[in-house]
Amino acid sequence: MLSRVAERLYWFGRYQERTENIARLLSVYTNLVLDLPRDGFAWESLVSITGFEHAFKRRFTHASERNVVKFLLEDPTCSLRYCVRMARENARTSRDLMPNEAWQKINELHLYLSEDVQQRLKREGRYEFLSRVIDISLELTGYLNGSMSEHLPHHFIKMGSYLERADMTTRIIDVACLNFLEPKERQLTEYDNILWMGVLKSLNAYQMYRQHVQERVNGEDVAEFLLKDRFFPRAVAHCLSQVASSFAQLQRNDKPHRKVNRTLRRIDKADMELLLDQNKLHDFIDLIQLDLSRLHADLSSTWLK
Repeated sequence: MLSRVAERLYWFGRYQERTENIARLLSVYTNLVLDLPRDGFAWESLVSITGFEHAFKRRFTHASERNVVKFLLEDPTCSLRYCVRMARENARTSRDLMPNEAWQKINELHLYLSEDVQQRLKREGRYEFLSRVIDISLELTGYLNGSMSEHLPHHFIKMGSYLERADMTTRIIDVACLNFLEPKERQLTEYDNILWMGVLKSLNAYQMYRQHVQERVNGEDVAEFLLKDRFFPRAVAHCLSQVASSFAQLQRNDKPHRKVNRTLRRIDKADMELLLDQNKLHDFIDLIQLDLSRLHADLSSTWLK
């Protein structure tokens, strides 16, 4: 396969996954703002988590709810609308390699996000809007996984999707340990419970989590589940295992394969209780995100150059 075709498929996978993930992140923030204390909630932390601080500051001076939502819905370089446009463009130039139904779904999502976003800036109707974006994205993923032969094109889409998913799962965990509540002694409070419940629900993980953990929802168990579980599709360890399985199908895979296995070992060895007690979960997530960035760089230099 030509490297430029592989690159388009890889970035199609990343952008279509990023679309769903930004919608999930906005959804969990919108729900959390109703339950958390006003002085413990900061919309600017959402911009920090997504990594778009510089682009946001070029347009807005104040990180209000309205400004952050407007930015993430329609900014020309960072938003839901931008991600769908880029996913559609990469799919358009490679559409003969994927199911027709997948192309139809990306067009459906493009048309849906072409509507005026002003009405979505208020909370009324925002949940339904974001839920629809997530639903179409899931249908698109279903067509790709259920109707596409597992040859090289599928593996490049899969690598993009799972790397993006692993990255955003770590960022959504960050919602619960960065800037929401002032640093304080770690203890189970009603707000801790609400916060971690929101993290689980934003990833459609609550039911699967409850099958594994019978105790009250708490940070240690949620972080353990979402980082280490090898069977839940949005857990970081599962995503990286899927990336590794695709690496195995490609030539010249030694360096990327070693790096993904090193990251998996780092996650497996992590003590979530200790990280939370020492208020270092955020620092650990930063390390994982750095590993993911390096993994992307190795993947790009090996197969996409």
